[in-house]
Amino acid sequence: MSATAGARKRGKPASGAGAGAGAGKRRRKADSAGNRGKSKGGGKMNEEISSDSESESLAPRKPEEEEEELEETAQEKKLRLAKLYLEQLRQQEEEKAEARAFEEDQVAGRLKEDVLEQRGRLQKSVAKEIQAPASADIRVLRGHQLSITCLVITPDDSAIFSAAKDCTIIKWSVESGRKLHVIPRAKKGAEGKPSGHSSHVLCMAISSDGKYLASGDRSKLILIWEAQSCQHLYTFTGHRDAVSGLAFRRGTHQLYSTSHDRSVKVWNVAENSYVETLFGHQDAVAALDALSRECCVTAGGRDGTVRVWKIPEESQLVFYGHHSVALWGLSKKRPLALQREAHGLRGEPGLEQPFWISSVAALLNTDLVATGSHSSCVRLWQCGEGFRQLDLLCDIPLMGFINSLKFSSSGDFLVAGVGQEHRLGRWWRIKEARNSVCIIPLRRVPVPPAAGS
Repeated sequence: MSATAGARKRGKPASGAGAGAGAGKRRRKADSAGNRGKSKGGGKMNEEISSDSESESLAPRKPEEEEEELEETAQEKKLRLAKLYLEQLRQQEEEKAEARAFEEDQVAGRLKEDVLEQRGRLQKSVAKEIQAPASADIRVLRGHQLSITCLVITPDDSAIFSAAKDCTIIKWSVESGRKLHVIPRAKKGAEGKPSGHSSHVLCMAISSDGKYLASGDRSKLILIWEAQSCQHLYTFTGHRDAVSGLAFRRGTHQLYSTSHDRSVKVWNVAENSYVETLFGHQDAVAALDALSRECCVTAGGRDGTVRVWKIPEESQLVFYGHHSVALWGLSKKRPLALQREAHGLRGEPGLEQPFWISSVAALLNTDLVATGSHSSCVRLWQCGEGFRQLDLLCDIPLMGFINSLKFSSSGDFLVAGVGQEHRLGRWWRIKEARNSVCIIPLRRVPVPPAAGS
């Protein structure tokens, strides 16, 4: 008893209930230690739990679950396809409407240009973009023995026809510069020989479709050729002096001719027929030109007039006071712009005379004009707004008489017919010149827009 009591006094647990209480304390301590361990490692445990949940969410679903989500009724499928079809139809209609609007704009633009062209009011500004060509860029084609008198370019700009005082006509390739065909001089009285000219060829014209070529000479004859093969078709007679000018009405096979006999004649080449004769000039006519209207323009020599012939009315407008290079309008009797001494003066001091203007050309429906003389150059001019002035652009050096000038339809090049003599006479002879056809490239450099525009 004393031993047991002594043990209790010293605080030693007894077996039984005392031992059980000691074990409970030890469990509580272990639990508190475990809780502290959990609190220290709680972040790690949270990450592991989160990772497990993510892996479960990213796990691939079973095909049965996808089919359940994608499955739709037949009615819903029909509705979806109908909406898709209607959307495609709407897009197609919008594209068609845009295409129609674009075509209508193009057609309207073309119709407007056609109307302005017929009225002579269409003007495109290209002169400022032209860059003066270098002498090395000019191609020289030689084949005629005497001075070039006239030339024409085919509508597709693929070939050039040139004629000369040697009575020959040569067809040249623009691309290669080679001769494609030569129509030789016809010997007088020779039968069974190919048809050709027996005197100086003074003028030529080609139809706007490139089918017919017409040439006129000092022997009062007009010869009609098939332009492609250079085969002779017809011969028109009726003029009483040298034929000095020819022009086809654009879009037709109606041919206008003029002569030193002071008359203008109208022909139908397709039907090989003569139509009528018009009179008005008081002296020999030097040149003739025409566009799409049923009228033509002629320039007299010594009578100093320019005349616009209205063929259906058989009437004419007469413009007087022609000097050097002039720009005319149909509504006024005076020139809108006048450039005197356009190529300068020649002769001794006190006896100076202006250089003769031997050829003029204009790029259709633009403000670009070219003039030729025997002043050792071809000059390019810009026609001002409203045809009120002529401004010199540049000089292109060429030695000799510039007897003919023609712009290509595209405006990419200018062709000059050069000779040692004037096309209508032998008043001067420039020995240094070469009888040749010169192809002058016209390169365009876009003009930068003005500041602030």
